[in-house]
Amino acid sequence: MQRVEPRTVWMAQNEGPELWDLRLFWSWRWEAWFNASLKTLGELYNQSEGFHVIQTIYGCDLREDNVIQVFYQDSYDGRDFLSLDKETMTWVAADIGAQITKRRWDAEVDDNQGWKHYLEEYCRERLSQEIEYGKETLQRKVRPIARVSDRSSHDGLTTLSCKVSGFYPRDITVTWLRNGESRQQETYSEGILPSGDGTYQTWVTMEIDPKIEAHYLCHVEHESLLEPLSISWEPNNSLIPIVAGVIIAVVLVGVIIGVVVWKKRLPGKEPGMGGFPGLGGPCTHP
Repeated sequence: MQRVEPRTVWMAQNEGPELWDLRLFWSWRWEAWFNASLKTLGELYNQSEGFHVIQTIYGCDLREDNVIQVFYQDSYDGRDFLSLDKETMTWVAADIGAQITKRRWDAEVDDNQGWKHYLEEYCRERLSQEIEYGKETLQRKVRPIARVSDRSSHDGLTTLSCKVSGFYPRDITVTWLRNGESRQQETYSEGILPSGDGTYQTWVTMEIDPKIEAHYLCHVEHESLLEPLSISWEPNNSLIPIVAGVIIAVVLVGVIIGVVVWKKRLPGKEPGMGGFPGLGGPCTHP
C-alpha cells in the first residue's frame, strides 16, 4: 500500500495523517499527468519508442528579508522545456517544440492564477510553518571543514582540489584564488551535495601549470564563519603528513631498541653516557 511518511521528527510531531494523505493524493495526480505528458511529447517530437524523462521542479524560497521567490520549471530528456514567468504569469518556451504547449497553457488563465496563489500564498505559509516546526534544526549553523589536495593531470598539468564538508546551512561559496585573485571561471564543481548526516559537502577543482610560480588559496565563505576560511596549497603538501609519520615511526623504533639494549645492560652503565646506551648518538628530527 502506498503512503507518504515524514522524514523528520519535527514534522511527525506537528502534522497528522491528513497532510500525508493529501500529498499522496497529489502524487497520484502528478503520476497521471506525467504519463499523459510523456505520450503528448513523444508525438510532438516524433518519438515512437525509447526511454524518455519529464522532470518538474516548483516551489518557493523565503529569504531572510521575508521576500518570497517562486519558481516552476519543466524539462524533457534533461533539457529545459517550459518555465513560469512569475511577473507576467505566462510560460516561457525553451525551444520550438515547447511553443505549442506554451500557447495552450497561456490560454488557461484560471490555472495560471491557481499556480500564482499556490506559489505566492500557500507555499509561503507552508514554508513558514515548517520552518517554525524545525527551527532548532533548520536554523543551526555548523562550520565547514576544508582540505586541499592535488593530483597529476594530463600534459604535465596539476589538478587542485578543495573539499569542503560538514557545513550547514547549505549555501556556501568556495573559490580558488591565484595570487589573491578569484579564478571562478577556471574552476569546476559538481555542486553541493548532502553528506548523509544532516550537513553538506562540495568539491571545487582547478587545473594549473605547476611550472608557473603562483600562490593558490581555497577561499570559503559561509554564514557560520565570522571571517572567510582560506586554505593555502603548497606543492606536495599532501605528502607532509605521510613523511612526518614515517620519521616519527623511525624515531620511536630507535627509542624502543635503545630501551631494550639499556635494560639488557643493567645494572651497569657505560661510563660517560648520560642518555640511553646503544642509540649510537642523538636522534635528530629533520
